[in-house]
Amino acid sequence: MISLAGRDILHSWGKFVFTGMGLGLLIGITLSMAGIYRGMVDDAKVLLDNSGADLWVVQKDTLGPYAEPSSIYDDHWRGILAMPGVKAAANITYLIMQVNRDGDDVRAMVAGVMPGEPGTPGWPPYLVAGRQISRSHYEAVADIASGFKLGDRIQIRRNQYTVVGLTRRMVSSSGDPMVFIPLKDAQEAQFLKDNDAILEQRRRTAQNPAFNLPGVPGLPESVNASQSVNPYVNAVLVQVEKDYLPEDVARMISRWKRLTVYTRSQMEEILVGKLIATSARQIFMFLVILSLVSSAIVAFIIYTLTLGKIREIAVLKLIGTKNRTIVGLIMQQSIALGLIGFVVGKISATLLMAPIFPKYVLLQPLDSVFGFFAVVVICIISSTIAIRAALAVDPADAIGG
Repeated sequence: MISLAGRDILHSWGKFVFTGMGLGLLIGITLSMAGIYRGMVDDAKVLLDNSGADLWVVQKDTLGPYAEPSSIYDDHWRGILAMPGVKAAANITYLIMQVNRDGDDVRAMVAGVMPGEPGTPGWPPYLVAGRQISRSHYEAVADIASGFKLGDRIQIRRNQYTVVGLTRRMVSSSGDPMVFIPLKDAQEAQFLKDNDAILEQRRRTAQNPAFNLPGVPGLPESVNASQSVNPYVNAVLVQVEKDYLPEDVARMISRWKRLTVYTRSQMEEILVGKLIATSARQIFMFLVILSLVSSAIVAFIIYTLTLGKIREIAVLKLIGTKNRTIVGLIMQQSIALGLIGFVVGKISATLLMAPIFPKYVLLQPLDSVFGFFAVVVICIISSTIAIRAALAVDPADAIGG
């Protein structure tokens, strides 16, 4: 049986190999799609790991700071730091924006971190080059995926920053590289209005009779102060003492501060279960479509090869060959086609698709093992059409042809 299948494959090896390569590209895309989903999940977990936090304190009844906007006063961290079980607490702001360098825009997550030292919640845990931020203004640490280099001058809103350090694998949940700047600069960048907006606000305020207050003509002192001071941050990152459970500390903070507090497991559920859920469903649909297309290709080529040797199959039946031998011949050809496709697909996904894809692609060995068995099952199922056609052949066709 093996000899018959091997001889038939060698007889039409060109068609067989090229079909296997085409099938391999589809399998490579399928493996890459699974890797994209794994990469998205890993990005979310890396974001939480690199924050150095056990708890996330955010605006009440929001899913912030990653899935929803969150705004709390920047003095909450002092009260949180004084609570039992709290080892460290630090304000943090996050802003997705275009960072400009020499006229080129790079989409990045800008994180505002409090003054401190390595180990402070929110700070990048390690650097691959340069140093951490040491000044209170105009210095930045960037992920190398942004393409920035040490000494680069980048512009965030109105201000320019010098890149003094580079880190690795510091990304947002959507895979955007992170840029770290001092907290006060980030607060200004997040809420700062442009000159036209400020002039428009002043004009509207001057025309509003309710705001004819002493101070700057046409501009009340409260409005003027609100433009120069921003007392808000997106969240407070909290580290918990070893002897305390994060859940207990979270309940205490939420009860006394009237804020929403998330543990690591809850924040991971928000990122993976809610923020990435839609993308996961889209990727799953693509995987289903690609599997169906692969099945159709295998079924078509095996059926075509079977029709091309109807006379030979009739001769085999005429000399008394059992049906299971003919079934094994066709099924082995189908599995061989799938194996060629899987090898080509694995190589293309690992060496070609994953490195050049704009998002992080995480190819796990377990996915490859599962993909291998899935390809074998698809090939076996796809060969049933050709098997039915072969079993329906009349042995008399060997004489009448």
